[in-house]
This record gives sequence, C-alpha cells and structure tokens, in this order.
Amino acid sequence: MKETDYREAYEREHLKCAELAGRIADLEAKSEELEWKLNRIKNNPLWKLSRPARSGMHWVIRQRDRLSNCGGPRGVLHKISYKKREREAMKQFGTASFPTEEQAALERAAVFPRMVKISILVPLWNNDREFQAQMLDSVMNQTYSNWELCLADGSDEAHGYMGEICREYAERSGGRIRYRHLDKNDGIAGNTNACLQMSTGEYIGLLDQDDILHPSVLYEYVKAINEQGADYLYCDETTFKSGNIDHMLTMHFKPDYAPDNLRANNYICHFSVFARTLLDGDELFRKKFDGSQDHDMILRLTENAEKIVHVPRLMYYWRSHAGSTASNIEAKPYAIEAAKGAVSEHLRKAGYEHFRIESTRAFETIFRIRYQIIGTPKISIIIPNRNHAEDLRRCVTSILEKSTYDNYEIIIVENNSDSGEIREYYGSLLGQAYQGADSPVCRSRDGKILLVTYRGEFNYSAVNNLGVKYASGEYVLLLNNDTEVITVNWMEELLMYAQREDVGAVGAKLYYGDKTIQHAGVVIGLGAHRTAGHSHYKQHRQNLGYMGRLCYAQNVSAVTGACLLVKKSLYDAVGGLEEEFAISLNDVDFCLKLRDRGLLNVFTPFAELFHYESVSRGPDDNGERAERYNRESRKFREKWKKVLEKGDPYYNLNFSLDRSDFSLQVK
Repeated sequence: MKETDYREAYEREHLKCAELAGRIADLEAKSEELEWKLNRIKNNPLWKLSRPARSGMHWVIRQRDRLSNCGGPRGVLHKISYKKREREAMKQFGTASFPTEEQAALERAAVFPRMVKISILVPLWNNDREFQAQMLDSVMNQTYSNWELCLADGSDEAHGYMGEICREYAERSGGRIRYRHLDKNDGIAGNTNACLQMSTGEYIGLLDQDDILHPSVLYEYVKAINEQGADYLYCDETTFKSGNIDHMLTMHFKPDYAPDNLRANNYICHFSVFARTLLDGDELFRKKFDGSQDHDMILRLTENAEKIVHVPRLMYYWRSHAGSTASNIEAKPYAIEAAKGAVSEHLRKAGYEHFRIESTRAFETIFRIRYQIIGTPKISIIIPNRNHAEDLRRCVTSILEKSTYDNYEIIIVENNSDSGEIREYYGSLLGQAYQGADSPVCRSRDGKILLVTYRGEFNYSAVNNLGVKYASGEYVLLLNNDTEVITVNWMEELLMYAQREDVGAVGAKLYYGDKTIQHAGVVIGLGAHRTAGHSHYKQHRQNLGYMGRLCYAQNVSAVTGACLLVKKSLYDAVGGLEEEFAISLNDVDFCLKLRDRGLLNVFTPFAELFHYESVSRGPDDNGERAERYNRESRKFREKWKKVLEKGDPYYNLNFSLDRSDFSLQVK
C-alpha cells in the first residue's frame, strides 16, 4: 500500500472517530440536560404532593400496558386459552407419567450391555424432615437398581434427625446408601465434593436434598448410555409446591445441547448425570463459584464431553419453598456474580477476550454476552428488488442513516422492475441516470452501492446468488427490501457471532409494523406443512419468551433469509441458496446445509429490524402461489426427511408442532 493510501485510510478512520465522538458528546449533553430537568421536577413541592394520584395513574397505565403486551383483548383470550391448554397438558406429567406396575417390572428386569453404576451425590444441610424422606424415597423407588446414594451431612445439632433418617434408609438400602456426618458445614460446593470422595460409580448424578426424581429416570439414562454412548445426560424438569409433584408451577422443556444457550442461561440445570472420566480433577464444585457452582460445573464438563444427551421427558421435580433457589433468586444474592464469573472463565478458556456479560430483563442470571469484533471486515448487503420504490427507499435509508458499522456495501439485485418511480430512485442512489437492463452492473459514485440486474423469472435463490457473485465483502448479509433498521449497531450484533469459527448463519429479531414478532428463530417441522415455522410468532415485542428465550442469543436450526449474515466463504462452500427452492424454504435449507457441516446457527434478539413481510410478492396463501409453496414443501420434506423425523434439537418433542407459542402437546 502506498503512503498516500495509508494517509487516506488514516484520515477516514480519524473522521469516523471524530463523528462518533461528536455523537457521544451530543448524547451526553442531552442526558445531562434531561437529568437536570428531572431533578427540578422531583424537587418541586407540587410533584411531591401529587404522588398518591400519580401512583394510581401509573397502576392504570400498567394494566393497560399488560393488556397491550398481550396483544389487546384478543391477546388476553389467547393467553387464557394457552393457560387452559397447559393445565390440560400437565395431567400427562407428574405421577401420571410414573410407570405402571407392569412397566416398572419390565424396567427392573432389563439387562443392558453396560449396567453402569451411578453414584448420586446429595449434599445435606438442615433439611426438613418430610423433604428428606421424600427425596430418599424417590431414589429408593428407582426401577434401575445399580446405583449408590452418597450423603454428606453438614447439619447442626438442632437437625440431628437428619442422621437418624439417613441411617434408617441406609439399613433398608442393602448398602447402596452411604452416609457421612461432616465435622462442619462447608456449603454446597464443599459438601458435594465430600459426597464425591465417597462415591465409587462410573457415572455421577447430582440431586438436591429437597427435590424428587422420577422412578424411571436412571433407567432412561442408562438406556441412553448404552444406545448412544452418552457421557453427559440431562432431562426436562418442573418446579412444584405444597409437597405434591402434581402441583406444578413451571415446567421447563429444554432444547438439546446448545452451547450459546448454556453460556447465556444455565438451562441444563437438573438432572445432570455424567461419566466420572469427564472430571478434570478431584473437585466437582468450586467454592469460588458458590451460588452458581452448578453452572460452572456444567460449562466445564460439557466442554470435555463427547456425547451430550438430552432425555426429553419431565423427570426431575424441583421443590419450591421459602428460601429455595427455585422459589427466589434473592435467596442467594451472590449467585448472580458467581454465574458471571463462571461464564467469564469458560469464555476465556475458549479463547475469547474483551467480552462483556450483562444481566437481561428476563432474569439476573440470564445473560447478554457481547463478543469483541475482530477488525472491521467488509459486509456485502444483498437486497433483491422489483418495483416498490418506497419500500426499498425506507430500507436503504435506514441502513445509511442508522448503522454505526460503516464498512459495508449495498448490492441491489434488480429483477424486472417496470415502474418509472423505481428507475428514478435507482438514479438517485447511483448519482447518475439509470439505464435499465442495458447496464447490467452499475456502481454509485462513492462505491457504496452496486446495482446488479437479474434477467429471468423471479427466483429468490437465484437472485441472491447473483448478488453474492458481485460481493466484495468477507461477509454476506441477505436482506429483504421490506425491512427497516431499528437497532443502530445491528450489523455489529450479527457480526460478533458470524465471525466465530463454529458459527454458520446469524439471524436478527424481526417485527411487523404493529411491533409483534415476525421472526425469532426458525423451528423445523413446525406448522401445517410440517416443514418449518417461526417461534414466538405474533408475540408482542416486550414478551420475554418461553423461559426468557426472547432475551438472549441462542442456537437455532435456522434463521430467516430476510436478514441473515454469513461468511461469504461458507455461502460459497455450501453452494449458496438452492435454486430448486425458488420462493420458499431456501433459507431454511441453506441453514440446514450449514448445520450438516457441524456449524451452529444463531438467533440474536439484540439486532432488531422491522419486516413488513412479502410486500414485494404478496402472500402465499392462494392460487398459484399456494400450489408453488406446496410443491416446494414436498421437496423440502423429501430432502430433509430424516432430519424432520428426528425433530428440531433446539425445540422439544413435548411441544406442539401446530402452534408457535411453545404450547405442549395434549396426548
């Protein structure tokens, strides 16, 4: 590079920094002015006297907002209907899911090639007498018999009955229950490590002292160990109250192993069972992460695991009572910082630096992780377009005016437009008269915008593939012309994931004009055609999502091509979008091809755009378009038959495929 080129590059960067500094200074000045005005209002005697009236008014506003967040009266009816379905579905779980005497006998008689011994570790401390007995009964009632229960008791003298109960059960267990009273209570981490020292099993399981196991859980786990070679296992779980597992509060049906989910949220939690060989020493829990010792352990052990298996059955019952973590995170206020520390150490070990971890609005221990962006790689934004000048103008203007990332180019792929209005707009973008098809490739004077002409019948895949051929960026961003940027750092939020070596496609959170969700990740097999559908569809923008899933970046099977970022090298490696899917499912097919290469696809809720969906081509629900969609759906089901049969690993087999709101199947 010549010295003049270096000087020009430096001047551009200097100008960029100056502009950003100016924006920050303006915002700081506005913030100070608003704070001064707010303090003046708060110190006004009339403001103080009107507090009761304001409280009443705010209560009314909150009720109105809750109604609005549900989607109005129709949304309230939807929520009532949802709750009714969930209550009906709950009847399938709890004691109703326990094996019959006949089934239990078959499970007890089962002989596996590997009848592994599972050591269940339970740290004890001042437990309630009834809770203790129920926990012990749930282990004694397991249909799989090759287990041992290791109990390390740090209880004080006032809870001496703990030892009495444990010794009584130990006598009845035929030597399978091992009990030790500790000289002092060493907390959850220390007491659990004491349990580990007592254990002799090939596999280790972790059970809290006041919780309950499903009678068949060990049987199902050993079955998975034999059939799938599992070395780390977990299941679905529920919280319950009133000492009755049929009084369920929150049922958590989990995805299969998803590393980005796990970094943001300890969704695995209970009931973890793992091969002893995964331990990297004689310490299971680390005291420096007390309060979030399980999250730290799960992060460390899943890193070492070769086969992580999720058993999609509700088989762990987490008791909710005063003082329990299931009841209130405030019972352990240090858990939040401990969880951040555990995730930080995990990320550093994985090679990440200069990241930030923040609590989200969903929950204090559900995190937003901001990764460092390496360099300023160029992003090529591909926008197919036919007519619709106003939609394209809104889209392009929002990119140019709102985006804080500036190393990008916009490639508009023109497809058979016939309106004078769009020709005029193309001319304004290029800074010269648009000559139509006579000029198949035109670039704007500043080089920021490229106009490429696609000749032939509309084929979304072919149009995008043509645009990518002209892309000079290291990354390709597929974007519909009916979108509008909301989040100013939307490209950075996508890029921080797309730059990772283990990531394929990254998608954004998209809204309709009424601020309901259009896209928050794609679930394969969802919908009437059993091809693919969008989760949380039509939920309100402020909705937290199922178990907080609208509040953190996570792994999904696919993301929509309406806003999809991917390395150009990966786009080319998988052959781009399949042109046999001319209109629909090409983006899902593309993401599954990436998944087949062992890559993760990521949805992030922190890159937000409006998507006014399909204004360029209309709906697909009638006539020729409907038949075309049916044809492409058949092709998709044939191509991905085995994948669809297995189900979406980031969803759950217990969820209905007829709804997008995580409703349970009612059997």
